Amino acid sequence: MYSRVPSASSTPDPLAVFGRIVPRDHDLLTLLAEHYLLSTEQITAALFRSRRTAQRRLTILHRLDVLHRFGRSGAHGRYGSLLYTLGRIGLHLYPSSYHDPGGVGGKAPRSSLERAKRIAASGQVNHLLGVNQFFIDLIATARRDGDARLSRWWSEQHATAVYAQAGIRPDGHGVWTTAGTSTGFFLEHDNDTENLARVVAKLRGYERLTTFGPRYPVLFWVPSRRREASLLGVLAGLHTASPIATAVHGPDPAGKVWALVSDPTHRRHLHELPYDHGPTAVTNPQRFDEF
Repeated sequence: MYSRVPSASSTPDPLAVFGRIVPRDHDLLTLLAEHYLLSTEQITAALFRSRRTAQRRLTILHRLDVLHRFGRSGAHGRYGSLLYTLGRIGLHLYPSSYHDPGGVGGKAPRSSLERAKRIAASGQVNHLLGVNQFFIDLIATARRDGDARLSRWWSEQHATAVYAQAGIRPDGHGVWTTAGTSTGFFLEHDNDTENLARVVAKLRGYERLTTFGPRYPVLFWVPSRRREASLLGVLAGLHTASPIATAVHGPDPAGKVWALVSDPTHRRHLHELPYDHGPTAVTNPQRFDEF
């Protein structure tokens, strides 16, 4: 029996967008699923060769509903570059993303737009961007240096969930691999908004972790030399199982900028800080997830 092929539908193909997502887009979506939001400059530094190329691709992904974007406004109008987070298609592809920077255990958002609104209204935007900048700078260093890479980058919620038994809540956790070593670390991104007693109190959880897990350096990334000197003064003479190091915000966190509390007069590269992967390293030596 003869069967005529029906004419093409005028309705847009809802699956067409998935064929337009390339591997680099998936790298970006993976980062946004874990770390909430990134600026145009951060995305460029991590994944593109030029800002213009990044802007062009980000605009396409925004129009395809793969990404949401928004700007920041102050008393004198909008400032800074556009910020990107998962759009409807992006959240469909990465539905198990860490949802709410305002707290752990809340209800998952009903839509990508609700998730984006939570992020924008959380009061954590500047802090998230500051934390993410630390890791983006490491990725940028790795792109220039073929022998280095950021082998792991976990968000606050991810690290908090994995190490829940210790009760730590780092701003981020990473593993930096270079010069034949893979140095794990926990990041405490400091903006001089907390009193030093509260900052020091965070070390209790890291001490609990050393009794059964890794002994990674705790990195206090501070905004000024004055803040660093004050923190080193408070920590002087404190003996901890986890190494503690400080450095001032700058463009090269992998560089020779870190002062150990136990030896504050000598600056070290990130990969030169002491570390111990802990008992799991015996059965699973130096296996880490990309990003």
